[in-house]
Amino acid sequence: MTDAAQSGVIVNVDDYPGGLNACLEAVLMVADRPQTADDLARVFGVGESDVESALASMAARYDEELRGFELRRTARGWQFANRAEFEPVVAAFVTDGQTARLSQAALEALAIIAYKQPVTRAQVAAIRGVNSDGVIRSLAVRGLVREEGVDPDSRAALLVTSGLFLEKMGIDSLDQLPSLAPFLPPSVAAAEA
Repeated sequence: MTDAAQSGVIVNVDDYPGGLNACLEAVLMVADRPQTADDLARVFGVGESDVESALASMAARYDEELRGFELRRTARGWQFANRAEFEPVVAAFVTDGQTARLSQAALEALAIIAYKQPVTRAQVAAIRGVNSDGVIRSLAVRGLVREEGVDPDSRAALLVTSGLFLEKMGIDSLDQLPSLAPFLPPSVAAAEA
């Protein structure tokens, strides 16, 4: 839920140039997580169906205009995202000049995602024993992991490695990842086999 929705503030969209569409764009552009049509409707004091219709129309218009971004509807709500075909461009920009190595925590989270994918943030945290949201966000910014789908039980976003991860690892598919068996205790290795 947005902060405005939680505080009960209602914005009159007719007071702003571009009306509802422009207000939706402005909010979704700065939102750090997907927003539901219900929450947006409450903030703007309009019907949920009006918000759904406006969002669907905007998404279609962005598709027609071949923008570098899209308005995506996910299980958790609506959000702006770069189009998948522009991932190499975005990754090159985000990582330009970054020579810093991954931290131990980031390497741990990346290994868990690589070997257990698809996996939720909560599952990564449970395996590591600590909250991993910050390191996962860092991995996503670097273009090494991405969200793909939702867990049917928890409705949480599923994390997978990206094409950039494979490229950086120098492999063509996840099947080429080295086996973990030599690093596991004998009892665990036997159970995994």
